[in-house]
Amino acid sequence: MRITAVTGHVLSSAFTYGNPAGPHGGNRGGNLHLRNMDTLLVRVETDAGITGWGEGFGFNLVRTTQQALRELIAPVCIGEELGDTPALMRKLERRFHNFGRNGAVTFALSGIDIALWDIAAKAAGKPLHALLGGARRDRVPAYASLLRYGDPALVARNTADAVARGYRRIKLHEVDLDCIRAAREAAPPEVPLMLDINCAWDTVEQGIAFCHAVAGMNVRWVEEPIWPPEDFAGIAAVRREAGLGIAAGECLGSPESLGAMLAAGAVDVVQPSITKMGGVTGMLAVRDLAARHGAALVPHCPYYGPGLLASLHVLAAAAVEEPLEYYFADLEAPPYPGLIPHGGFIAVPQAPGLGLEIGPALLATAV
Repeated sequence: MRITAVTGHVLSSAFTYGNPAGPHGGNRGGNLHLRNMDTLLVRVETDAGITGWGEGFGFNLVRTTQQALRELIAPVCIGEELGDTPALMRKLERRFHNFGRNGAVTFALSGIDIALWDIAAKAAGKPLHALLGGARRDRVPAYASLLRYGDPALVARNTADAVARGYRRIKLHEVDLDCIRAAREAAPPEVPLMLDINCAWDTVEQGIAFCHAVAGMNVRWVEEPIWPPEDFAGIAAVRREAGLGIAAGECLGSPESLGAMLAAGAVDVVQPSITKMGGVTGMLAVRDLAARHGAALVPHCPYYGPGLLASLHVLAAAAVEEPLEYYFADLEAPPYPGLIPHGGFIAVPQAPGLGLEIGPALLATAV
């Protein structure tokens, strides 16, 4: 079986996220200032008639990644033989490593990898998780990943809404302590908070002070406490004094870089992003590294397309149950309308491949 075509398709959807002044009110949403939720679908076609779908990160960068896919990567994929996805991806990574080991090229390669695993599972007539060691659970807990509001009242309202929808884990993207306290008061005390501060602090001392300030709030982890995200020694220094869990990894572009972070003793929770860091192949490599270093694997997953599905399959097959990140926003046109949490859990598809297909009507809107 050989590749006959590789194409990228951008889906764009309006969304709401519990902010009356958000996208529909004229302002941009969250700390990324999003007007729409954009998904780059990566389509890989074969001479066997099997088509696979992947996803390249993401948001308002999708057209840059689409261009890298179209102009650099797709032409060299045509005619490549399938059967050993990790070997093919190593070949492609070496071919393009001069353009860097992170960013749009790596995001596009990640989308191709996910699509190749989708093809392999479809060819085997099995769901993806069967190729990853088999599902250990038929549903995976989900945590609500709230966008940044910057307003304690909005944080409290949306935290309460997430709990009412059945979530029993809440992640914030807030750095203001009043916002974090508002969430803590709005959620039952047994519901843990995760705090993604997106490298807000410049020094180890600031990171430690923040961790001490949120102590006693049932915080499972503080995510990316300091800038830059590659300062593994600094993150490890925060971890030693934090008194709570430290998480990171979404901004790193290869299993090797996450391995270096783990070797530095920087994190309790490692967070590879399947659409940024080598797809399923990269995720499996980090899974092994995390087990070797005794860290929890909780993928970064704030997207709605094949990357979300692939992350779900990885967690379904994981030895230890960990939650799936689910962005707390409602899309007008989600890629998979049925792929939403119910009662704080999300069902694992059992059909071959990723297990769900994007509807033709929605695909017709892609550019």
